[in-house]
Amino acid sequence: MNETSSDYVTQFNAERVTDPARSALVIVDMQYATGHRTGALAEKMKAEGNSVADWRFHRIESLVIPNNQRLIKAMRAAGGKVVYVTIGAALADCSDAPVHMRAFFQSVGNYEGQRQHQIIEELAPEPGDPIVRKTSIGAFASTGLDHLLRTMDREHLFMTGVSTNMCVETTAREAADRGYAVTLVEDACATTHKELHEGTMRNFGRFFGKVRSTGEVIAILTS
Repeated sequence: MNETSSDYVTQFNAERVTDPARSALVIVDMQYATGHRTGALAEKMKAEGNSVADWRFHRIESLVIPNNQRLIKAMRAAGGKVVYVTIGAALADCSDAPVHMRAFFQSVGNYEGQRQHQIIEELAPEPGDPIVRKTSIGAFASTGLDHLLRTMDREHLFMTGVSTNMCVETTAREAADRGYAVTLVEDACATTHKELHEGTMRNFGRFFGKVRSTGEVIAILTS
């Protein structure tokens, strides 16, 4: 018997039928600051001779960007919504951010009006796409995301972006605790360490929601 089948928790993670018209693709923090090889984090680490994030940026380029492009197209075609979540401060001194986030925002220049705060060009929103800015790791803690999703009558959330084990996971858990059906799209997320990414997927799929590939999600939306 394999470990997944013997895990008593997974039997309680029931499948919930997906209605594309009540679904949303939630793209988390795909900004230049930390979500692109030309952004501040990548350039800072390169200048320091630090290669720890190489896996992250290779994955973003080879999987996260192209798979999010496919998901955006499929979600729009199915009648669902595309919602963008960003992270960063409103003020240049980042004093509007939680204390534990300020120094990091400052180090990568992540505040409104700066290129680092912008969503990357490859995944740029279309006119009318909601963009929700957070200052916390989880989006529900510092934004009106819950109100927005309920107003739009969204019940099933497909979540992607960076970082898998931080902002994506925390927001996904917050959503599950609020009653949403949540799916993490495994090959449309990235973080710095492979083991952190894999650990998040394994743990989330035990109880909080489902873990799918981009291909599986597209098949669900088009069935």
